[in-house]
Amino acid sequence: MLLERIDAPADVKALSYEQLDDLAGEIRSFILEAVSRTGGHLGSNLGAVELTLALHRVLESPDDMLLWDTGHQAYVHKLLTGRRDLFGSLRQAGGLSGYPSRAESAHDHIENSHASTALSYAFGLARGMADRAAEERRRIVAVVGDGALTGGMAYEALNNIGHSSLPVTIVLNDNGRSYAHTVSRLSHQVSRLRLNRRYRRLRTMMDEVLARLPIAERIADAGLEGLKTAVSQAPALQSFVESLGVRYTGPVDGHDVPAIEEALHSAVGQDGPVLVHVLTQKGKGYEPAETDPEKCLHDTSAFDVATGRAVTDKPRSWTQVFSETIDELAEERPELIALTAAMPGSTGLLPLAGRSPGQVVDVGIAEQNAVTGAAGMAMAGRIPVVAVYSTFFSRAFDQANLDVGLHGAHVVFVFDRAGITGDDGPSHHGILDMALCLRIPDMTVLAPSSEEELASMLRQAMDLPGPVAIRYPKGATVSRGEARTDLRAARLRQGAEAAIVAVGDRAGAALEAAEILSRDGIEVAVHDVRAVRPVDPRLLDALAGAPLVVTVENGIVSGGAGAFIADRLVERTGVNSAPPILKLGVPDGYIAHASPHRILAELGLDGTGIATATRKALNGDA
Repeated sequence: MLLERIDAPADVKALSYEQLDDLAGEIRSFILEAVSRTGGHLGSNLGAVELTLALHRVLESPDDMLLWDTGHQAYVHKLLTGRRDLFGSLRQAGGLSGYPSRAESAHDHIENSHASTALSYAFGLARGMADRAAEERRRIVAVVGDGALTGGMAYEALNNIGHSSLPVTIVLNDNGRSYAHTVSRLSHQVSRLRLNRRYRRLRTMMDEVLARLPIAERIADAGLEGLKTAVSQAPALQSFVESLGVRYTGPVDGHDVPAIEEALHSAVGQDGPVLVHVLTQKGKGYEPAETDPEKCLHDTSAFDVATGRAVTDKPRSWTQVFSETIDELAEERPELIALTAAMPGSTGLLPLAGRSPGQVVDVGIAEQNAVTGAAGMAMAGRIPVVAVYSTFFSRAFDQANLDVGLHGAHVVFVFDRAGITGDDGPSHHGILDMALCLRIPDMTVLAPSSEEELASMLRQAMDLPGPVAIRYPKGATVSRGEARTDLRAARLRQGAEAAIVAVGDRAGAALEAAEILSRDGIEVAVHDVRAVRPVDPRLLDALAGAPLVVTVENGIVSGGAGAFIADRLVERTGVNSAPPILKLGVPDGYIAHASPHRILAELGLDGTGIATATRKALNGDA
């Protein structure tokens, strides 16, 4: 097999085009087998095979800097840069990351798992090397795709790159998630023409002539400008990027290695920025991915290669509960409108979008716009619900604080995948939302511990004043058969020797800890806080008399829910009367990928860990 002989990009350069076709097939089969065992990002990588082969044949990685945006399309890049034998551990503890990782390889320059950032890195790298001698500069190529050009940050960087005329090559991997144009012989010929130095000199001369003409003659000779436009046959994307000072070439068939190579050779040889528009098919070569109507099997858990279906039935998830509840609420409340940032399927909004498309707005990968837009909708009398992954909320904190919070706008934030998420690693753990939301004055912050609580809290949030945040974790939900119709804390277990205050999904682990301690003769109370803000004053009264208070949360402990509750308790009792408080949560730091259960256990946030920490504190060892 050819793939077994590929240990570095140089090995790809030695192959014929016929061999590259065979290698592309082997790569797709390899990725299918690997992802079917471990889960991961599938569709985007199957579509980027020929593009990645061409990039590594034209560039001299790692001397040339290849930047991936988003990083989940870099599996083929990893295969070609010596990491083939690590794919058995893809997204497993201690194994291969699902994103570029500088710790893994010198070929990975940025750890880019959140979209729309690579062009800013490229701008900074190119600008930082601008004063070096030509032979000391490194070629910079940024590959953007999967909707990365729907994020405003990408356009800000594009503007800076063009304004500064920096020698950056931008490869737009257009797989249907961003701009799309039909590949044609005419556009191919026009693209070759536009990068021709003689043609560019001619256009420059024409511009200079026009600039020297009096205004009346410019109008009379407007046909000359029309001639230039006709020659270039500029489509919308071409016109847009060239107005920013970035030359455009394409579209190029993204599954034709010679065509991509030709475009790349021309682009990287330019003295200014060039965007190479490459059309690919997401999920190419695997029918279940090609025909998946939602997301071309963009990401998946372990699955059966023959069918594309998961190998085990998925349990009922928190996302599913949200999806069902928001659909019901939208029918009851026509003023409700849900917003998502390019993730209607992943956040559970597709059923609502199918039934009532006017009540769902997908802004693309633009969380900041979603949040401020939601503030405007609230001012217009709507009830906006912003559904995002917890990890992406931090990108829009300023807007949540000043555009929503400062105005007291009634916006409901729903944070999916809150807490430790596991396989995607440090960039995807949703551990900051609680601490961030508690910095926004008067924001109601809710943490359901069961699916009934989530449904109830979402309903109550419709009529609460000002901004509201509801967070829940990734994965299977918990059912307790009932839910409160108010926001009071719930005592889940009696006990006099300590009080464990559980936030959200840690309620189950806290009950487990209490059972472990009970076997040792230590009886502790367990409280489900439910509303972190406002804290139930009756909960504070109950905690005031406890010998020890232990707060536990699946989020950053510094400035998190435990710290907030501790401050309110001290305010209520006075510094000298407050009981000792032990705060358990996620420590500062970047946590590597592993299963959520494993990480939570290692952090001492499972039942055993909570029991151990409580026992030590009672013994004076904490």
